[in-house]
Amino acid sequence: MVYRISLFIVIALVLAAGVAPDAFNAVMQAALKQTIGAAGSLYLLVVFAALVFLLFLCVGRFADLRIGGEDAQPQFSNASWLSMLFAAGMGIGLVFWGAAEPLSHFITPPEGLQPRSMDAARAAMRYAFFHWGLHPWSVYALIGLAMAWFQFNRGGRGLISDLLEPVLGRRHEGWIGHAVNIAAVVATTIGVATTLGFGTIQIAAGLERVFGIHASAPVQLTVIAVSFVLYMASSVTGVERGIKWLSNFNVGLAALLLAFVLVLGPTSFIFDTFTTTLGSYLNSLVNMSLRMSPFSRSTWVATWTIFYWAWWIAWAPFVGAFIARVSYGRRIREFVFGVVLAPSLLGFLWFSTFGGAALWAQLFGHVDLAAALAQGYETVLFAMFDSLPLSWLLSGLALLLLSIFFVTSADSAVLVLASMSYDKAQDPPLSRKIVWGSAIALIAATLLLVGGLEALQAMITVAALPFALLMVLVIVALYRALDQEYQDQQRRLQRDRRAIAQWLERERER
Repeated sequence: MVYRISLFIVIALVLAAGVAPDAFNAVMQAALKQTIGAAGSLYLLVVFAALVFLLFLCVGRFADLRIGGEDAQPQFSNASWLSMLFAAGMGIGLVFWGAAEPLSHFITPPEGLQPRSMDAARAAMRYAFFHWGLHPWSVYALIGLAMAWFQFNRGGRGLISDLLEPVLGRRHEGWIGHAVNIAAVVATTIGVATTLGFGTIQIAAGLERVFGIHASAPVQLTVIAVSFVLYMASSVTGVERGIKWLSNFNVGLAALLLAFVLVLGPTSFIFDTFTTTLGSYLNSLVNMSLRMSPFSRSTWVATWTIFYWAWWIAWAPFVGAFIARVSYGRRIREFVFGVVLAPSLLGFLWFSTFGGAALWAQLFGHVDLAAALAQGYETVLFAMFDSLPLSWLLSGLALLLLSIFFVTSADSAVLVLASMSYDKAQDPPLSRKIVWGSAIALIAATLLLVGGLEALQAMITVAALPFALLMVLVIVALYRALDQEYQDQQRRLQRDRRAIAQWLERERER
């Protein structure tokens, strides 16, 4: 039921966006405006609550509970585990926005700051940290931990609906559960296809910059076709081989590109930016987490922060399911540190390097990156490379990095979509992977041709509202499940202690 209905809804939505893109976009943008206006503060509260709840789990009495049971051992090394988390969660987004977002905030700053001022530059970096740091990874970690716990510790099927069992009882297997799973599959399919569409645009822009190949529609379709072959091959080989190998390679490639920009760019400026922004970010964390603008009526928070929070929430079923899949055997404290803290620190370093280099070029390097930004976000990274030595090498590495992140995002999405539309805990059949892999490629290609990506992006943001409410139920359900496990574990320890004490007493009596 979930598989067929989800596929039908996805096809219907894409047909609507393809046949009447202008009308569909108008409806979606109006719905987006109403959702953000009415429930914007709800997104802020829910995401902040997820961060606080995970901090509680990390330092509280549940911290040493283990996913899969007391004797479970991790299936992947720490390096491979972190690589897969990073590649599936944000890899392509960091490359796309690493230089473009801080520059955009610098030109159009938050908090009523003067554009292109020093204060605007500081705020630009601080909000880039904020939008890509602890909060989004907390959303992913909450859903990932809950899915892992209910699948590996309570014998669940690896579906989103299983998370509601402590709240709804057996009703989570009925129509309510089906509705939740269908919504998760549809949101994941459209979200991944939309993101891959934007990734295709940047890869095509990179091909034009590096090789002089005009970023035309045939080139974009070729990018999607080649990527389809690669991500299906990776997905078919499974997590243990294709996805793991590609993720490890790509994180190494990202580290190489990062090192090049650090050495060739304004090195001391980048490190100063990292430390200054990290301190400012931590100092302003609570204020930014709950900041709206009811008095100034500014739309900046809605345009950026709330949009991002809704986007992360909509992506949480996909990324959370993948995180759960690769996190067997991890203790809760280790899980929280690995999924929230480590990727956030990597993201901070990434934005400090690429965003810092872009701001330095704009402020002190006499390079007009604002003109590149006016042509599109996808052009900023390559324009920034033009201001550095060995720009051709940097652009080539970035293009390769984008392409492989494209593949790693898609192959993990194919695996998760096939699993979420399959009502058994075992690996889904190959035919289902092929269907979903083909679906996201066709959706991305269709919407690139007709210009419907922005409409579906707005639709996913609107669809995130019920998932925000679902996250509240997940917090309650996960706490109940962990508390029950903790109580059971304490009872087992007490029985063991009593048995040992009785045995010692008998030995003394002898």
